[in-house]
Amino acid sequence: MHNLGFALDGAWQVLLAGLALGAGLPVLFALGIRSLAWASGGVGVPATVTGPSAATGPRRPIGAVVGYALFTVVVVGVLLGLTFIVASGFGYKLDFSHVYPTLIAK
Repeated sequence: MHNLGFALDGAWQVLLAGLALGAGLPVLFALGIRSLAWASGGVGVPATVTGPSAATGPRRPIGAVVGYALFTVVVVGVLLGLTFIVASGFGYKLDFSHVYPTLIAK
């Protein structure tokens, strides 16, 4: 009966990691795009308006800050993933025991 508990515990960990890394980063990227559109005043403009004057709403600088912050989180996540893959190929492992990630020999 304990094996079922171990299996469910592992399944929840895999599910959370898959949601965070598999769907989480694309969602953050999409929110960053949406924030930049909101910052330029382009959200809510009718689809029939085209050209350089399409963004007729007020400009919101906080939207640009939020958008670029979300893009930074996505880029850091991708770089950490690539670092993990490359480090394991060279015989290192990525360690998060400090505030910043470090590479440690296996």
